[in-house]
Amino acid sequence: MAETTLLSMARSMLGSAVSKAAAAAAEEMSLLMGVQKEIWFMKDELETMQAFLVAPEVTKKKDKLVKVWAKQVRDLSYDIEDCLDEFTVHVGSQSLSQQMMKLKDRHRIAMQIRNLKARVEEVSKRNTRYNLIKTEASYTMDEAESYLEDIRNHSATNIDEAQLVGFDEPKRKLLEMIQVHADDGHARVISVVGIGGLGKTTLARKMYESKEDIAKNFSCCAWITVSQSFVKTELLKNMIRQLFGDESSKKFLKEFEEKGLQLNDLANYLTRELRDKRYFVILDDLWTIEAWNWINGIAFPSINNKGSRIIVTTRNAAIAMECTSNESLIYHLKPLHLDDAIELLLRKSRKDHKDLENNENLRNTVTHLANKCGCLPLAILTVGGILARKKAEEWEKFDKQLHSEVESNPSLEPVRRIVTLSYSHLPSHLKPCFLYLSIFPEDLEIKRSRLVDRWIAEGLVISKVGITAEEVGENYFRELISRSMILPARMNIEGVVKSCRVHDIVRDTIISISREENFVYSTEDNVPRVVGEKFRHVAYHHESSTNVGADWSYVRSLSTFGKRPKMTTSALCSPKFKMLRTLDLKDAHFAIRQKDIDSIGLLRHLKYVNAQYDGETYCHSNIYKVPRSIGKLQSLQVLDLRGSCISALPTEITKLQSLRSLRCSKHTQFSGFDPSEPLECLGNILCMPIICTPLFDSDDRDEILAELHWAFSSRLSYRLGVRVPRGISNLKALQILEFVDLKGTRTKVIEELGELSQLRKLSVTTRGAGKGKCKTFCKALEKLTSLQSVYMDSDCDYDSVGTLKWLDSSLSPPPLLRSLTLIGKMRMTPAWLGNLTKLVKIYLKWTYLNDLGILGALPNLMLLQLINKAYSGEKLTFRTGAFPSLKKLVIFQRYELTEMRFEDGTSPHMESIQIDMCDLKIGIIGIKHLPGLKEISLGERCKVAGLNMLQAEVNRHSNKPVLRLEKDWSHHDLGDVVGSGVEEATEPQFFDAEERFQVMATTDNSEIQHIPS
Repeated sequence: MAETTLLSMARSMLGSAVSKAAAAAAEEMSLLMGVQKEIWFMKDELETMQAFLVAPEVTKKKDKLVKVWAKQVRDLSYDIEDCLDEFTVHVGSQSLSQQMMKLKDRHRIAMQIRNLKARVEEVSKRNTRYNLIKTEASYTMDEAESYLEDIRNHSATNIDEAQLVGFDEPKRKLLEMIQVHADDGHARVISVVGIGGLGKTTLARKMYESKEDIAKNFSCCAWITVSQSFVKTELLKNMIRQLFGDESSKKFLKEFEEKGLQLNDLANYLTRELRDKRYFVILDDLWTIEAWNWINGIAFPSINNKGSRIIVTTRNAAIAMECTSNESLIYHLKPLHLDDAIELLLRKSRKDHKDLENNENLRNTVTHLANKCGCLPLAILTVGGILARKKAEEWEKFDKQLHSEVESNPSLEPVRRIVTLSYSHLPSHLKPCFLYLSIFPEDLEIKRSRLVDRWIAEGLVISKVGITAEEVGENYFRELISRSMILPARMNIEGVVKSCRVHDIVRDTIISISREENFVYSTEDNVPRVVGEKFRHVAYHHESSTNVGADWSYVRSLSTFGKRPKMTTSALCSPKFKMLRTLDLKDAHFAIRQKDIDSIGLLRHLKYVNAQYDGETYCHSNIYKVPRSIGKLQSLQVLDLRGSCISALPTEITKLQSLRSLRCSKHTQFSGFDPSEPLECLGNILCMPIICTPLFDSDDRDEILAELHWAFSSRLSYRLGVRVPRGISNLKALQILEFVDLKGTRTKVIEELGELSQLRKLSVTTRGAGKGKCKTFCKALEKLTSLQSVYMDSDCDYDSVGTLKWLDSSLSPPPLLRSLTLIGKMRMTPAWLGNLTKLVKIYLKWTYLNDLGILGALPNLMLLQLINKAYSGEKLTFRTGAFPSLKKLVIFQRYELTEMRFEDGTSPHMESIQIDMCDLKIGIIGIKHLPGLKEISLGERCKVAGLNMLQAEVNRHSNKPVLRLEKDWSHHDLGDVVGSGVEEATEPQFFDAEERFQVMATTDNSEIQHIPS
């Protein structure tokens, strides 16, 4: 009986527990569904906010109340984005069963949503309360634009001729393009393009007022300022008044006003009267292609054979091309030369060079200010006007404060408006991308790939139908270049911009805008901050170690360009950065420790990590392993750990489905465990007890421990690559993978490489790898049909040369390959090289090739680099018809080469020849057969016979190339060639210190690789 009762009670309790569990599960499911509904609401609200923030009445910000309210909406939109990201990472990406286990996260997010909804309602009520945004929007020219027109016209018409410096040559070239004395022909459009403040209007105005050239050669002229906002009827009436004079135009315009004629009547009158006239029209400050299409289509006759000319000035290179459709008719106005900029600054500030002769500080200040102004005439004239009102001893102080002066000094308003107007005219998708540049230090050369990857990580760039996020980001980059908002710094052999710089004056202005919108905080600002203030992006610059009083939980990117930040003394990957998306340590001035990244798995939102050490930056990497917790970073897209002490990647790396770029390699500088010094390594191992004591410097200890870990994991066998784990084929989004150590990587894993169908760039090291693994790699390589760049290195050095002979002649290389690096002994040129019809660049080192005939037949090869016995012959002859597209030749041959000869009809596009480490005892023969040659550069370890003859041949060359020598003539000259006549020759030019032998790298299109000394 008791047993029955107990059994009944147990059943009852079990049933009650099951009922409660079911009820709890139902409640949990209801809560989960409720959170998801709120998430949908938040997404809709965020989309509405983002649309509001790019509305014209908000972006103009004429009203201070609107400006404050827009800031509140922007902050709220950021917080909603963070909430949505939290949901995606902690709940939304999980399975239903996992979501049921995330009770704490769901409750936390539900509370965040409740608070955000309350803030949304309050912000909405605030708009109603103060009537901030009205439905009627005015699209006429605002005060800023009309003010800027006054500035532009004043600067163009009221600069004394005595003050103009550096405009004579641009004016002459522009007149040549216009060809005012040319015979009759179709109307020609010439575009003048350049950044704001460069003097485009001034140049056009001075040329327009050249009576001897313009007035007597054209029957009618007009100067039309288009600007951003123009009234169509007023523009056409203004053109009629200027072209046809007051008397004839007054009659028609009076009739126009009395009869109420339409816009087309004005246009018809214009085109009819201009059809048989030789007219000259300048359209100044054109902002959009639509404006050009309308003016060109309605105001100018479609047929005019009188030799008419139209000049367009614009900041946008795309508009310039649209107007002219002929690149030869586009004049890219450049900043002044530094000497001209200094001269202009001195004239405007009422000083001369005598004032600088005995005052080195003043001379340095003037030079720095001219550079700071970017040699832009408007900026120099404005700054010079301010300096004219200051004593000379005050100039240095003004120079140091120029950052803040640009923001606050009313006298610098013209310069500030130039930039803000360009910024205001940017499309909404480009504005945050442009502001993002305020993160980087002054004068830093910013790689395009680095910038685009960061844009993508921050959500500023998203993919579109049929277009990847990278392609969209590169389009944004090109558009900013085209609009003259950023300056191209370096281009590859194909003329593609690979890096950029930001003009100093432009940077000062965007820093001001970023600070105003709480977009970026930089320690460079030296502006006191309120504790708890929200910043989305933080940048530590130079030697500053300011402890920023901010709420780190909102920070999305952390970039270091200086000393270690105080708040990261324990570790860089701290839980306080819970919303961090971007961690960029590329240009840090401190050594990165292993413990800095040990907790990286806590930063679940990370998408971009760059801790590269390339031997040239300040940052030294003591990272020796990738934490296994990295597998939690499901959003990670870019991981760059090049130059570390890492020997192998963990299996968890294969869980990162979003990873697009994976770069990891070992650095080449060892302080205590040099593989070539085994006894020293053993001694350091025996000293480990001392190293681990507090008496030893912590930075040195971190470095030695990192190298010790490397020494044991690699058995003191130096290889550049790292071991790749099984499962690498899971990374279907991977586009870049470097450097894979084939010896340490299993054969099955090497097979998996062939499954990475999206791979565009692959780098491997083969030293010590067996023939079987190498053959497996070849088979995998053939499957990678998307590959555009391949780097194969047998880890050669001066003492040991590895081999690439396993590269079978029957290999079917990737058909789209554009860049190829081969380092290792080959002897015979493999036949498959002849199939690389799209190859643009090839870098060969230690290959000992005996013939380059196959390379000479490649139709698109532009860059050929032969380094350290890449070619084994003594004579190198470029045959007739060979190398049809070659532009640049780099030879660093280790003395074997004695003669270079160019036959008639070879290399018609050759522009640059760079040679070092050669004794050319017979000389360089036949440069007269290279019609496009621009320069020949001889390094300090290169000697050439008949150098006097070579210089004379350079002097006679129709393209006027330059012969550059790194040392004086006697160092390079081996004497005259026997039996040759010696001709008189002018002295060659010499290298500047920074010019020495820069070569385009084939491992990364955007980098410059220095040939080793």
